[in-house]
Amino acid sequence: MADQHDSFKPMTDADIVPASPSAHTDGPTAASAKQTVLDRTGDVRAQATDKARVYAEDGKAKATSALGQLSQMLTDAAAQVDEKLGEQYGQYARAAADKVQGYSTALDGKSVDELVEDARALVKKSPAVAVGAAAAIGFVVARLLTAGVDQRDA
Repeated sequence: MADQHDSFKPMTDADIVPASPSAHTDGPTAASAKQTVLDRTGDVRAQATDKARVYAEDGKAKATSALGQLSQMLTDAAAQVDEKLGEQYGQYARAAADKVQGYSTALDGKSVDELVEDARALVKKSPAVAVGAAAAIGFVVARLLTAGVDQRDA
């Protein structure tokens, strides 16, 4: 057992190897490494921006489609409302359908950049409304996710 403890000796100055002086300078290899990191960071940023744009375009197309379907459902429901409650109430459903269709057309007519700029302007103009809308959207998304998990578990 004494042999094992003999190999553990305290460290001395002779055990430390001094670093070469070039390790502390900002030589050509360090500069090229920095440039490589900057280039790759720029590439990753560009790729992330491109992917975000593709997802935004896809989301815009889905939202436009959903709004169009909602508008059609409201228009179809207006005829039933006319029969059951009267034409006055059916007109409300048609007005709502027209409004939703207008939103769909406006959304479809704008680019993603324009939509982002509109959102920024809304936040600057009415931050409380923006926070409230974000909270409402978060609540709806959470409910949808919870419903999806519940259906999967059933």
